[in-house]
Amino acid sequence: MKAQEKRFVVQLKPLKFDNLEIGFPVVQAALSGYSDWPMRLLARRNGASYGVCEVMLDQFLVNMKSNRKKNKHFLHISDEERPVGGQLMGAEPEQFSAGAVKLVEAGYDVIDINFGCPVKKVLGRCRGGFHLSQPDVALDIIQRTRRAVPSHIPVTIKMRRGIDDSDESRDKFFRILEGAFDIGLAAATVHGRTVEQRYIGPSRWAFLTELKERFPDRIILGSGDLFEASDCLKMIEETGVDGVTVARGSIGNPWIFSQTRTLAETGHLPAPPTVAEQRELIAEHFDLAEKLYGEKRCSIVMRKFCIKYSALHPDFQLVRDDFKKIMCRDDWEAVLEKWYSLDRPGNYLPRDIHK
Repeated sequence: MKAQEKRFVVQLKPLKFDNLEIGFPVVQAALSGYSDWPMRLLARRNGASYGVCEVMLDQFLVNMKSNRKKNKHFLHISDEERPVGGQLMGAEPEQFSAGAVKLVEAGYDVIDINFGCPVKKVLGRCRGGFHLSQPDVALDIIQRTRRAVPSHIPVTIKMRRGIDDSDESRDKFFRILEGAFDIGLAAATVHGRTVEQRYIGPSRWAFLTELKERFPDRIILGSGDLFEASDCLKMIEETGVDGVTVARGSIGNPWIFSQTRTLAETGHLPAPPTVAEQRELIAEHFDLAEKLYGEKRCSIVMRKFCIKYSALHPDFQLVRDDFKKIMCRDDWEAVLEKWYSLDRPGNYLPRDIHK
């Protein structure tokens, strides 16, 4: 733990997108299948200054029926979590901007454009990270979105450092980013891996350093390999980025935000949440999920979250195995009673848990 005990003297400036005040520069990233309202709200309650919804398809939003109970959870937000961003992904510029309007109508404070998703299915449909290979289309999407969205709502973008590490890919990346800032982009979040890498190999933080040197007056957030509080502060300190977005490192671990705040303010990393503290937050998460999804769907949705929460428990493997079996509230309560009744010291999130 010696590295975690290092005192960070980096001056953290409050984050701001155009005229929208964000605050502490460590925020909750968009996570497909995860960053729904309960996850974002718990991240906020535990120190995140901002969060982004799970990515939504423009086509889905344009065709979505507002009275469909099955889909209402996708657009659910609350005042407590503001400011909150809506992330959009699609292929066609015209439909993309129409989808952005739907997010504005739903009440999102920021519109975030996804040009970073590396999933093969997404790339095969000319969405997400695929746009890094076609600057003209990418810039058309940004231009149309900026025009369609009211001027007081910031438009941001999520990118990777390119399709691959070729010179051509690098040139296309900078053409898109420079053009986006000229159009009026408020901020860019850049992941230090290429689309081709997906989640394999290290995130290249040196590329983020290069970006801030090239765009010193623009808001750039970093992403990639942020699993501990010290990682968040190190990225800001080493690269000069204006903030960081925590993705996989926050699944089942909203404490990473409060831990980062404490480490930044005191130079010391707080102890991981105890078993009793974990139980309290998991129960809070379950209650929020039940409000959003209803009693029948809630347990299935919560199973994937509880599996992640179990990594902080001292009997991780056994607890995870039991959480994998939950099918209803009774099952969930039985696991809590079995493993979370006795208060004990907890664990920090293992770095390899999401690999």
